[in-house]
Amino acid sequence: MNFKSNKLRDAVIIALVATGATGAVQAQEAETTGATNLDRIQVTGSRIRSVDTETQQPVLVISRDTIEHSGVTSVGQLMQNISANNGFSMNAQVNNGGDGSSGVNLRGLGAARTLVLVNGRRWVSALDASVDLNTIPIAAVERVEVLKDGASSIYGSDAIGGVVNLITRKDYEGAEARVYVGQMGPGDGQQQAYDFTMGANSDRGNILFSASYSKDDAVRARDRAISRNPTFGLTQRSSVSSSGVIWQPVDAAGNAIWPEQFTNEDDYYAALDNVDMSVINNGADSRDLANYHPYTTAGDGYNYASDNYLLTPSERRSLFVQGAFDITDSVTFRSEALYNQRESEQALAGFPVTEGFYLAGTRGLDKDSYFNPYKGTAQARDLDYGRRFTEQPRIYNQDVKTFHFYGGLEGVFNFADRAFNWDAGYRYSRTDQNDRMRGDLNTLNLNAATGPSFMDTDGVIKCGAPGAIVAGCIPINPLSSAGSINQEQLDYVMFTAHDQYQNLSKSFTANLAGDLFQLPGGMAGFALGFENRKESGYDDPDALVAAGYTSGNARKATAGAYSLDDAFLELALPLLSDLPGAQLLELSAATRFSDYSNFGQTTNSKFGFKWKPINDLMVRGNWSEGFRAPSITNLYRGNSDSYINFGDPCSSDWSGYTADVQARCVAGGVSPTFVQQTNAGLGYGGQTIFPFTLGGNPDLGPETATNYTLGFVYSPSYLQGFDIALDWYKIKIENAISTPTSDFILDQCYVAPNGDRSYCDSSYFVRDGAGRITNMFLLPRNLAEREVEGFDLSVRYRLPDTAWGSFSFNWDSAYVSTDKSRANKDADWENSVGIYEQDTPGWRLSSNLTTDWTLGDFGVTWTMRYRSSLSESCIGRTAAHLAAGLCSDPDKLGLAGQPDPRNHIESVLYHDVEGRYNLPWNATVAIGGRNVFKKDPPLAGRAFANTYDYSYDTPGGYYYMRYVQRF
Repeated sequence: MNFKSNKLRDAVIIALVATGATGAVQAQEAETTGATNLDRIQVTGSRIRSVDTETQQPVLVISRDTIEHSGVTSVGQLMQNISANNGFSMNAQVNNGGDGSSGVNLRGLGAARTLVLVNGRRWVSALDASVDLNTIPIAAVERVEVLKDGASSIYGSDAIGGVVNLITRKDYEGAEARVYVGQMGPGDGQQQAYDFTMGANSDRGNILFSASYSKDDAVRARDRAISRNPTFGLTQRSSVSSSGVIWQPVDAAGNAIWPEQFTNEDDYYAALDNVDMSVINNGADSRDLANYHPYTTAGDGYNYASDNYLLTPSERRSLFVQGAFDITDSVTFRSEALYNQRESEQALAGFPVTEGFYLAGTRGLDKDSYFNPYKGTAQARDLDYGRRFTEQPRIYNQDVKTFHFYGGLEGVFNFADRAFNWDAGYRYSRTDQNDRMRGDLNTLNLNAATGPSFMDTDGVIKCGAPGAIVAGCIPINPLSSAGSINQEQLDYVMFTAHDQYQNLSKSFTANLAGDLFQLPGGMAGFALGFENRKESGYDDPDALVAAGYTSGNARKATAGAYSLDDAFLELALPLLSDLPGAQLLELSAATRFSDYSNFGQTTNSKFGFKWKPINDLMVRGNWSEGFRAPSITNLYRGNSDSYINFGDPCSSDWSGYTADVQARCVAGGVSPTFVQQTNAGLGYGGQTIFPFTLGGNPDLGPETATNYTLGFVYSPSYLQGFDIALDWYKIKIENAISTPTSDFILDQCYVAPNGDRSYCDSSYFVRDGAGRITNMFLLPRNLAEREVEGFDLSVRYRLPDTAWGSFSFNWDSAYVSTDKSRANKDADWENSVGIYEQDTPGWRLSSNLTTDWTLGDFGVTWTMRYRSSLSESCIGRTAAHLAAGLCSDPDKLGLAGQPDPRNHIESVLYHDVEGRYNLPWNATVAIGGRNVFKKDPPLAGRAFANTYDYSYDTPGGYYYMRYVQRF
């Protein structure tokens, strides 16, 4: 196959593999001349095959060589490094709230708005519609095509931010074995990966087999300076100590008070002024009040961060088989099957138990407990207590098995001197997940263990009272010093939770494409198709978790299903060609009708064009409609508990507590002297001590979106090997499914001068008599709007070969000019560009520059990854935060001269380098590193769990060796 020498494609051969609905494209270098003889191919973003690989929509292609030289061991790592992946994506650095999966977040719009395909077919997703990219073995991937545009008219739901299409290796002949080992610079975080791939071809078909194994070891937060404390540079500690603490409410005079002294609850809260905290001395008898000392943060607070993982461990095993068999010269059977297993783990500090009327509205340590220091005295009473069970850390394990099968027929035929291709197939994909969690407490047993108890005549402490022993109960002393609770007691009050999840996706598809009629610019083409898809899934929590009898987050079961029928039509209309000012002018149109069993029908259309005024320049543009159907989690999520971080604006110590805020709080029944109580003690901002409620909403409808792109590709004939593409994009999302945050709800109720006071309703949150928020109801709604706009720049240059080797440069950049959202149509827009919020780095510029040099059997690849600086709010920060470098501009003023202190989060530039050598016995050895100069992530005070965001590289640099043996 040859290209005319006056085109950019002068040095490119299209290696065609017929894959039915997907097709495959691989560009290889060649120096050829002669007549044009091009086969038709299909690229991501269209179902119509074409001889022109320069598409109307911007597509980033990551080749097999690029994958090899990236130094990563998983698809998730690969995709999270591309410039279009903006903002948070689930990855192995997410410990608290992580699940071992890895996703992609195109345009920063969320994983659920990025469609993931494998060979052009939808991949199995989780209940929340996100896709774990690590279920796809990287050894089986030939290339990745990233469509940076909406494509709901072609692929259906979810393709708002873009499409990631992983194309597997086909027509591979031979075998190869790969060994990979690496570790972090400090010597931890070891990674190892092994895979074996074998392929064979014949005149009638081909088959590919790939087996993979990888293991990633953990990095502990305590092993990096930036993460060994909850906030870098501060001695921040949890007030729930590893030793027993008595929380004693006091009145204004400092006298101890307790509920039994008052005739009603309101009088108790009216008298309540503060709380004294007394900590048991190490190893002392907790029944003697003389053995306690006043709590101090420095001496008694617990550093929970040091027990966390900074990089979570995982282990993956995968088998992948695909094949094709030509039944006749024009009909082919194609099939693929995958099995993938992932075992992953997260770790948190032992559970912080806080019990008692003041702390959580419960009994606490019973007044008749053997361990209650007031037992038998005139002041005998139930005690509020706190203790972190550090004897058993919280360990979360996932065992996830993914099964995938596709089988179908595809073929070609001619009719009326026109060429047609078709395919029909069935897809079955399922994920089964079993979770185990050790470290939460069985509250039924805990209540019994801290209930009435006594020392029997045999010298053994027993639950109950003389003559009324509680069988099977093992008493426990929650006021004991750290490390004193034995294994028998732990086994009684703790339990291992077993949760089960499943997501099942089944679909039947049929597609037909071909020629229609001749136009001045060429043959008009069409594609049409039908899809029937069924999605179902469930989350079946442990019985104790579902019943709410645990110290952790309770949740009810989630279960649901929906089905849909889709039909689409796509047209390609080449209007002009080979004319002055119009070497090519082609229009395209597509529409897709979707009928969902839950919310009804939706139709989404697309129009586009590409125009070549000269051979070297192509101008392209698109307008499209898109949608995202609500996920099973959005629709059917069972109510669950969540202990979130929030700031109560009615806390009188808040820096934004103005007279207007105070008036609204007082009108809502909150005392003007109220101070928020959190897991860290009294003071504005922190983790709630009461569980808030998350849930689903079966009445949700689809999100709707409008996408715009306009750009050009310039490939000058006078500079062979060079091309540049610049594309503008804009995406508007309406009816976005979002859950109003606690901060937004409270801001609308108390802070915003023109806020929506309906958010003060008890359907959103409730307070107790002391003014504490004891529950918030956080449910998804079709209320929000989002708008993003920006530019993508792609520059490629492969220099002519020289005596010093071959050089190539690839530069991909994503610039975000607008990223704004609002909670509803009446709310103000909030800008996210250049702003950091928890888990959401709003980078304005993300840029990757790769330089590749090859000389004979030697090669070096050097990639620079740049992420621009950010700014975060540091309202409420203390002098200690300033000293730690977490509030660089504390005196900044915002709108109307209001205080708006900000912290500057510096930009980062990572360097990844790999050197390789092709050995004489058909093998390659490579040595490389990611972040080779050990650039630390920038400090971010609003980051969760650590003082840097998960989206940056793990501190310490990473170095690896790879050996590939081909047979």
